[in-house]
Amino acid sequence: MTRDDDPLVVYAPGHREIVLSRLFDAPTHLVFAAFTRPDLLVRWYGARGWRLIECEVDLRVGGRWRFVSQGPGGELMGQGGTYRQIDPPRRLVFTELFDDQSYPGETLINHEFTELVGRTTVTSTLRYATSQGRDTVLRYPMARGVGESFTRLAALLGQPSTTGGERP
Repeated sequence: MTRDDDPLVVYAPGHREIVLSRLFDAPTHLVFAAFTRPDLLVRWYGARGWRLIECEVDLRVGGRWRFVSQGPGGELMGQGGTYRQIDPPRRLVFTELFDDQSYPGETLINHEFTELVGRTTVTSTLRYATSQGRDTVLRYPMARGVGESFTRLAALLGQPSTTGGERP
């Protein structure tokens, strides 16, 4: 059963961090796959009205990733980075830098996937290069966008796979 009413929890525990957390009704291996496989990422990544039109993933330590999203008015948003740690299905750590970023430096993102009784909590810690960068992001509608994206992910995780009955 997909629960898209599970809230996204957002808090800022330090001067440079934002932490986001959400529970998904799926085991960790499926949630981890949704965060790392381009064929799944293009089905959920992005706020309402946005979609990935470019999705490159070189899933290895030192490998690069690159996403380009297109918005409802045709606007483009590019971002990319380098994978630092990959521990399937428990942890994914990488850098992130937007093409037109309005704050300095790369962000270090640490996704932790924790399963309990077939449900997975994703806890994402975003560590910004400066406190000003973190403060800038907190003024954006980031929580709304991530929340909408995670609602799309919850719906995807609730769908049966076309390859033998297990969800994507």
